[in-house]
Amino acid sequence: MSGLSSAHSVVEPGIWSKRIAGTLVVIYALITMIPLLWIFATSLKSPPDSISYPPKILFTPTVEGYCNLFTTRSRQTQDYIESLGPPANVCEEIARDRSMVVVGASKYWPRFVNSLVIAFGSTFLAVFLGTLAAYGFSRFKVPLADDLLFFILSTRMMPPIAVAIPIYLMYRELGLSDTALGMILLYTAVNVSLAVWLLKGFIDEIPREYEEAALIDGYTRLQAFVKVVLPQATTGIAATAIFCLIFAWNEYAFAVLLTSGTAQTAPPFIPTIIGEGGMDWPAVGAGTTIFLVPILVFTILLRKHLLRGITFGAVRK
Repeated sequence: MSGLSSAHSVVEPGIWSKRIAGTLVVIYALITMIPLLWIFATSLKSPPDSISYPPKILFTPTVEGYCNLFTTRSRQTQDYIESLGPPANVCEEIARDRSMVVVGASKYWPRFVNSLVIAFGSTFLAVFLGTLAAYGFSRFKVPLADDLLFFILSTRMMPPIAVAIPIYLMYRELGLSDTALGMILLYTAVNVSLAVWLLKGFIDEIPREYEEAALIDGYTRLQAFVKVVLPQATTGIAATAIFCLIFAWNEYAFAVLLTSGTAQTAPPFIPTIIGEGGMDWPAVGAGTTIFLVPILVFTILLRKHLLRGITFGAVRK
């Protein structure tokens, strides 16, 4: 009995252990947030403040970076600027203070929309196909299942640049270069392997008895999958979607090589933001800050599902 009781005894961490662990977590979180805060601060600086040395911590905030991001400007003579009417908005006012006028919208917003369409479209397809494949590997006897799973995983082992040139040549022949459809298909193919491996673990965790009971009640295999398995696997699907979206949202190598105009996404466009005299760092910071918002919101909305790993492997009978 003493051995049994000792086996079930649990050592609770002390109060100081909890405080030290909590302090380390807070310090780590603050350190990882420094680059994000610096990018946001840069987006609110003026061009001279953004390149000052030593770097300015205290500065007068301005939205010039956001104005430069969303508009294109042209330098004009002071006489021409004075002949114009009063500025219609703050961006025109800032431009005129720099002896320039706003001549139109920039290409950032269309690139941002391309990122939304391509990233979320490929994530949906990858998770959809990955869920079906993972269910098949988990519930049926698939010939050479281990070999197939290894082959699927092996597609993630090579760096993108290793296959970039063959994919470029293939896309050029198929007419998929610089198209949203081509990028969605490519990112889907890359993300399916990750989705299959992650979702297979979640589906393996769901007891088969749930489906067997549904089949006895008269459900078809498809109905049992939709009404029994999918609700149980929602957490895994959400977590997988986050990882797939992060890859598609931040991908750079394929986007640079395969897109240049119509389907170009934000990552390859942001480094091309050039101001007078060099890189327009406030505009780059503004573009990066806005680019972080969708993925940040999506992750926060599904953050509870990321904690699934704490109970991963629990018996749910």
